[in-house]
Amino acid sequence: MTYRKQLLLLATAVIVLGASGAIASTALEPRAPQPDGEAHLGQAPAAVVARTGTKAPEKQKPCVVDAKLVPTCGLLWGVAPGAFTTFTPGQALRNFEGTTGRPADILHSYHRGDEAFPTAEEISAVQQPRKRILFANWKVAWNTTWADVAEGHQDARIDREAARLKAFPGTMFLALHHEPENEVRAGGGMTARDYAAMFRHTVQRLRADGVRNVVFVLVYMAYQPWCVKDWFADLYPGDDVVDWIGMDPYLYAKPGGYGFGDFSYLVDHTSDPDRWPGFYTWVTREHGNKPLMVAEWGVYEHAADPAQKAWIFSTVAQQIGRFPAIRALVYFDSPNAPKGDTRPDSSQPALGEFRKLAESGLFSVTL
Repeated sequence: MTYRKQLLLLATAVIVLGASGAIASTALEPRAPQPDGEAHLGQAPAAVVARTGTKAPEKQKPCVVDAKLVPTCGLLWGVAPGAFTTFTPGQALRNFEGTTGRPADILHSYHRGDEAFPTAEEISAVQQPRKRILFANWKVAWNTTWADVAEGHQDARIDREAARLKAFPGTMFLALHHEPENEVRAGGGMTARDYAAMFRHTVQRLRADGVRNVVFVLVYMAYQPWCVKDWFADLYPGDDVVDWIGMDPYLYAKPGGYGFGDFSYLVDHTSDPDRWPGFYTWVTREHGNKPLMVAEWGVYEHAADPAQKAWIFSTVAQQIGRFPAIRALVYFDSPNAPKGDTRPDSSQPALGEFRKLAESGLFSVTL
């Protein structure tokens, strides 16, 4: 056979292969290996399904937030930075992010009475250099009582704040008088029912004033001795005025005693299941249609054994999958918190584990 005939036969074979549905190529052309389940050269995805019984992988949709700031997947990562320090919110946020290696999704701030908020500093901090969600905490009944607010005597205060909230460029979280359990009294306008009435009246007044860009959060202390009180259920103001439910649990890194434990202990501890099932268990039983936020959490350093705080941080990613209703974690970062030092970098072992948590794939929400 002549060389010209050999070339003619080879060209004919290539044309036949192309007509049969394969991608035409010469035998000398290299072919990259293909992972199982993906379309090989010369095969449509349907052919792969027939051969392997699996579909070609689809691109995963990004995690985003809905109108109530609930992520479609993943969790929101937040912080109350530099608490009990002189840093401005922007400075404290930059310090926290630089130390921990991850931008925050949520900036938590605190206000009371007639303080004007959101402040210019807060607005700047949640807009630059990337978008964040502002989470403001407002003690509307400052220097008065919950009953006084519920009865309409502080409506002018609420109306002034409504104007500021409407001017805020975006949607934000707002907690009303967080951790009310610690301030419940038998009378004097500060009963659990007074709190529920205050919360309800404030939300309804703000809505009547035209506030539409606020997601309301009821934040419990979640401290077991309060949770077993006979008035505890009276704090809840109603599903129609509560968008998220938050909890503010803390742990001690010193072993032994109340408050030492892992992440499961943090969010669902009980010392007597017959009296109290644990906060997470209780809230998902009673209000299972609400997303949950760990609105403050922290671990107090135990200087004698820094490995304990590091260990506690290491349990978060391991265990949070057991608590699917939790959609946001907001750390309380302070060198001078009431019970000690909660900073994630209070020791190098603690910082190492906290950075692992921050860098994990749990917090993948696009704002």
